[in-house]
Amino acid sequence: MDKQAVWAAVDQERQSLAEFVALLTDDEWTTPSLCSEWTVRDVVAHLTLTGIRPLPLTAQLIRYRGSLSRTSRETARRRAATTPTPELVKLLHGMVGNRRHPVGTSYLDPLADLLVHGQDIAVPLGRERAMPAEAAVVATQRVATMGYWFWARRRLRGVRLEATDADWSFGSGAVVRGPIAVLLLVLTGRRARLDELSGDGLPELTGVRG
Repeated sequence: MDKQAVWAAVDQERQSLAEFVALLTDDEWTTPSLCSEWTVRDVVAHLTLTGIRPLPLTAQLIRYRGSLSRTSRETARRRAATTPTPELVKLLHGMVGNRRHPVGTSYLDPLADLLVHGQDIAVPLGRERAMPAEAAVVATQRVATMGYWFWARRRLRGVRLEATDADWSFGSGAVVRGPIAVLLLVLTGRRARLDELSGDGLPELTGVRG
């Protein structure tokens, strides 16, 4: 996918996810997500903040002593706590067409963020949310080869991941096979949908910390 196609995929995910969460019940909004310590509501709030301008982001980083993970978590929680549900849905929908991404990140990162967080929301609710194969391959390759946040090469040393529904593989060693969507979750430290995986590398994989 070229850059234009990636942004088109981002827009599609933002649109479809906004429609998805608009139908959730009040109880579903407060359900713990796959993302540790975040509710579904927190995850949605986070996705409305990915286009934040550099200056406000810098101010938040200073507030949280340079910790990107803490900055991300606390700004999402603050927006989640202070923004009515209909407004959160509106804000997420309003992200369609936004071409910003945080300083120091790639234009590929919003796509990976949306695909993974879409599963963070859907899986705990027992809901199906399809992940477009081509977009999933691009996002999975990005996550597999980046350092900070996921460190996939280090964490999954000795394991080879092979997609069963796409032309994608990564690493060397004992093989783990499964849908590209599940492999993306594995690479980002999620331990959901592991029953969809197979291969000699499963013991090593399940022993890896997220």
